[in-house]
Amino acid sequence: MDIVGIINAIDGAVWGPPMIILLLGSHIFLTIRTRVIQRKLPTAIKMSLQKDKDAEGDISQFGALTTALAATIGTGNIVGVATAILSGGPGAVLWVWLTGVFGIATKYSEVFASVKYRVKDHKGEMLGGAMYAWERAFKRKDGSTPPWAKLGAVAFAVFASIAAFGIGSAVQSGSMVDVVVSNFPGVPDWAVGLAIVISVAIVLLGGIQILSKVCEALVPFMAIAYAWGCIVIIGMNIEYVGEALALIVRCAFTPEAAFGGAVGSGMMAAIQFGCARGLFSNESGLGSAPIVAAAATTKNPARQALVSMTGTFWDTVVVCALTGIVLVSTMCAHPEIVTNGTITEGAQLTSAAFATIPYIGTPILILGMSTFAYSTILGWSYYGNRCVTYLFGKRAIRPYQVIYIIIAFLGAIGVGDIVWTISDITNALMVIPNIIMVLALSGLIARETKHYVWDKNLDEKDETPIPQFDTK
Repeated sequence: MDIVGIINAIDGAVWGPPMIILLLGSHIFLTIRTRVIQRKLPTAIKMSLQKDKDAEGDISQFGALTTALAATIGTGNIVGVATAILSGGPGAVLWVWLTGVFGIATKYSEVFASVKYRVKDHKGEMLGGAMYAWERAFKRKDGSTPPWAKLGAVAFAVFASIAAFGIGSAVQSGSMVDVVVSNFPGVPDWAVGLAIVISVAIVLLGGIQILSKVCEALVPFMAIAYAWGCIVIIGMNIEYVGEALALIVRCAFTPEAAFGGAVGSGMMAAIQFGCARGLFSNESGLGSAPIVAAAATTKNPARQALVSMTGTFWDTVVVCALTGIVLVSTMCAHPEIVTNGTITEGAQLTSAAFATIPYIGTPILILGMSTFAYSTILGWSYYGNRCVTYLFGKRAIRPYQVIYIIIAFLGAIGVGDIVWTISDITNALMVIPNIIMVLALSGLIARETKHYVWDKNLDEKDETPIPQFDTK
């Protein structure tokens, strides 16, 4: 077996039934424990546009949300959905969507833990994420951290800092180059890669405040522009939308072959690839968004947890669903794009599907892919440097950023679907320590959610002192 075969085998193992049960099971379990926190989405959306006065933090709640959305709304929303359809069939779209609906509760829970157990560095800036929750939530009475808790913290930080190179850097730059070069054949890969490196480096050097400001401006524009474009395309394909929706639902629960067997089929394949791409897209359970959520100015953990959970709603319940309907309805209208045997990768399917729409299809794809990928590179750079700060101290930030940018360039000049597979693997490895921590704290999260959310104490300020963590 060659290296590609080995990597695919590992991916199939880590994303097999145990991981699906862990992920979906946790989503459903936490939905029940939080009393279906999804019911609070209207309140959460309203709160995301407000400022939390007289609270500690480095950036606004909206800034934390848009920075997290910058990282989550990426190529997974476009190419990732297409890859799921190719590998798992149209039914994978429904599982991507369901992963998002139930994943809202997991996003709420992991952010709650991150904010509750956040710390300050030597400069007073906030640090948070699964590693600090592991460090603080399970301390012994003498103040020491048990070895098993330290292992959970280190494992998450290691997996996340490595995963950032794939999901956040190489995959995004490679996908951006693919869509630009396929539509502008004369543009060399290295030129696009160089443009990516320069534009990313300028923002990264500015720190979290500059990063959040860029994301606050970029994310709403790119999401609204892409969603509007998808709605226009769906309108143009309106006579095939009903057929597409029926096919998505049917293929999610049956082994029915779609488009003459040109794309994946079978319920387990639909579940496997739908859940994997759903996690890649919305990152619920991954533990990434809580890292930046910990920097938010918020009175108590529940407020930022509510704001952050809207990210999963916008990312998957809205954007991924729109992409899935666009792709499947276009395939119904133009089945030849998958039955001619030339489509083997997600990026090719996406480009071919959008290209069938006269005038606006390709520009929408290029705009969406470029802005989504760029913002994801920015967002994940923050996740990665926070994880290496935990592992090695602040001195590791600059070397990590340099390596991160170099990998973005390398991804731009030679990345294929194998990088998607490697990213799937590292994502799964991040899930394990993060989900274990969240489940272990689910009782505490449920109790405090009852107090803050369901007993209507969202304006109550958490007076618990935030300790300092040595990052020198």
